[in-house]
Amino acid sequence: MEKQPLVILAGPTAVGKTACSVELAKRIGGAVISADSMQVYKYMDIGSAKITAEEMQGIPHYLVDELLPSEEFHIVRFQQMAEAALADIYRQGRIPIVAGGTGFYIQALLYRIDFENQDSDENLRKELSDYVKEHGAHALHERLAAVDPASAESIHENNVKRVIRALEFYEKTGTCISAHNERERQRTSPYNFVYFVLTDERARLYERIDARVDLMMERGLLDEVKRLRDMGCTRGMVAMQGLGYKELLDYLEGRCTLEEAVYVIKRETRHFAKRQITWFKRERDVIWLDKSEYRYDEERILHEMLRILRERGICDESDII
Repeated sequence: MEKQPLVILAGPTAVGKTACSVELAKRIGGAVISADSMQVYKYMDIGSAKITAEEMQGIPHYLVDELLPSEEFHIVRFQQMAEAALADIYRQGRIPIVAGGTGFYIQALLYRIDFENQDSDENLRKELSDYVKEHGAHALHERLAAVDPASAESIHENNVKRVIRALEFYEKTGTCISAHNERERQRTSPYNFVYFVLTDERARLYERIDARVDLMMERGLLDEVKRLRDMGCTRGMVAMQGLGYKELLDYLEGRCTLEEAVYVIKRETRHFAKRQITWFKRERDVIWLDKSEYRYDEERILHEMLRILRERGICDESDII
């Protein structure tokens, strides 16, 4: 059976994936599936740098604005929603473009990794949750670093749910979840895929991140967080753990000044971008597109992507608009 086509456009935050994915979709008759852990939520527009209807330019987008902030969005739910989106896109005769910076989600979709059948231990999970409440997220993260350094490096200490999952996996199996994930990555993908990673020089990327945070504040990120709080959103919700949201909650709760909160958002976003790049460097079959090597000429980058897609049989000359 011939494999169905799949295009992935990944990269660190603020590198320019959104605009690039729309232009590519316009050329190849594509539709975009967001691989972003925050853009799926309604009412969280500014802090997630969510694409607007105008920016979509008529291109169908999936997994954007689909869940309420009170709902949980995790790896299994992403897989379910993304696979339903793929089926819909294929029915329309379009080419799906998975665009985003959450490498773990992309990997799970690309290789159809099965997370649903991994047993959980509620008692152990409760014990680890209680440990966090008593000792804090940093102490829990140090426990993970002691038994699984690779996972500790790729999972931020604030992502308590994933830290607990990694520790739970180790306690139950005696092996590291990072090693398990590495084995899973050796699977053969059921798709005829091309995996692009858009990147840039580190200094320039960090400048873009800082400028984007400033722009988010100008556009009303603080008011957005206030509205979410007034709607009943609390820091215990998965959605409110997103960059920009938890830091501004700290400000609103009197834990820091606004200047300090903005500083932390910029710093943590830069760290996040660094971790994203590290993740993508570990992935197989990735094609890196460094914007600096193309002198920031978006058309040249797009031309190269189209050339590779033709070469890989994703599309041919007649498909390109």
